Amino acid sequence: MKQVTYNGLTFEPYIKREKIQARIEELGKELTAEFAGKRPLLVCVLNGAFPFASELFMNLDTDAEIAFIRLKSYEGTSSTGTVKEVMGLTENVEGRPVILVEDIIDTGQTIKRLVDTLEAKKPASIKIATLLFKPESLQCDVKPDYVGFAIPPKFIIGYGLDLDGLARNLRDIYVLKESAD
Repeated sequence: MKQVTYNGLTFEPYIKREKIQARIEELGKELTAEFAGKRPLLVCVLNGAFPFASELFMNLDTDAEIAFIRLKSYEGTSSTGTVKEVMGLTENVEGRPVILVEDIIDTGQTIKRLVDTLEAKKPASIKIATLLFKPESLQCDVKPDYVGFAIPPKFIIGYGLDLDGLARNLRDIYVLKESAD
């Protein structure tokens, strides 16, 4: 892994793909144990959670379905503080166990809004699975049920996470390099 540069910002290696894959396999086993025979619906929050949701879904050893929703709350390297729904959920979730799959929970605004919206549709349960969680940045009363990695409040890219649409296809996760002032 080497440094990468996007939009004039330099990022250093942070979490290698092999470590990500191993953790997703563990999460898949946990979800399989909890949801065996219940046919959960994984709801992937696009675009960032797509790689994580895909790997997680493939690591489930029980019948499950996957659906997609698209929300937007970031511009550049920071959250806008508002959540915009770009593509809504079309599946009926009433009486079904739902697993919301996020790439990262930062302030919690996005996932909180999504949980509130889904609760009105009367699912059997709602669980949250996130690849990355920034507990120090949390501003809402949400707690993910399944966490890949808890990380400090730093800006990261790769493995689905982007900077203005770029870097999502990096196989590893990178962190914004701090200047050596």
